[in-house]
Amino acid sequence: MADFRLPANSRIRKGTTHTAPEGAREVRTFRIYRFDPDSGENPRVDTFELEAGECGQMVLDALIRIKSTVDSSLTFRRSCREGICGSCAMNIDGVNRLACITSLHDLGREVRIYPLPHMPVVKDLVPDLTHFYAQYASVKPWLLAHQSPPPPDRERLQSKAEQEKIDRPAACILCACCSTSCPSYWWNSDRYLGPAALLAAYRWIIDSRDEAGGERLDALEDPFKLYRCHTIMNCTDVCPKDLNPARAIAEIKKMLVERQS
Repeated sequence: MADFRLPANSRIRKGTTHTAPEGAREVRTFRIYRFDPDSGENPRVDTFELEAGECGQMVLDALIRIKSTVDSSLTFRRSCREGICGSCAMNIDGVNRLACITSLHDLGREVRIYPLPHMPVVKDLVPDLTHFYAQYASVKPWLLAHQSPPPPDRERLQSKAEQEKIDRPAACILCACCSTSCPSYWWNSDRYLGPAALLAAYRWIIDSRDEAGGERLDALEDPFKLYRCHTIMNCTDVCPKDLNPARAIAEIKKMLVERQS
């Protein structure tokens, strides 16, 4: 696999230009990062010109159009097309976004599409999220309630106010837009958990049904796992679900300070 952070002796070369159909009256241009690990060649940027009226409404519509009618080898992830699954996260015009809910009407006539930055690339617009998911699993994103047995005849209940505390953090779709927009994560991803994993940790720390808050905080009290966050706020700016990972991380830090005082 290649890495979006290219080595010094590597260059992104100019790729193929696919011109718009003859007679096209209004043209949109898409410059798309391409990389085929089996080719042995450096990454390239291919140019695709489409009749604007045939692009659809969203960036994902345009990608599907290109794959269906111009170049079937173009590779990207997609699933729900509703901003729910997070599969189609990519870097569009320099910003991490979901292609399925990024409107072409909000972009210029020329659109640059790259994979999520600073991640290994499997092929074209598909990043390798193996490490990202491993970090998420490391915070134990499930209920830990070993001290008291579950009620025999119902679920573990919580009040409406208690549920509302976790409502927003629990809405994370693990698209990785936040973590891959964070400079601290770019340079320290081997040890810094990143905004997505820390948001998940916060979601369980504040869950009234969870009984492992102290254990979870102990696991995060580390110079790299948590404190590599420098509150740059990129994570919050790019979240497609309007969540606030930076605030969650700040709250975890606050809890650790209060516990020591």
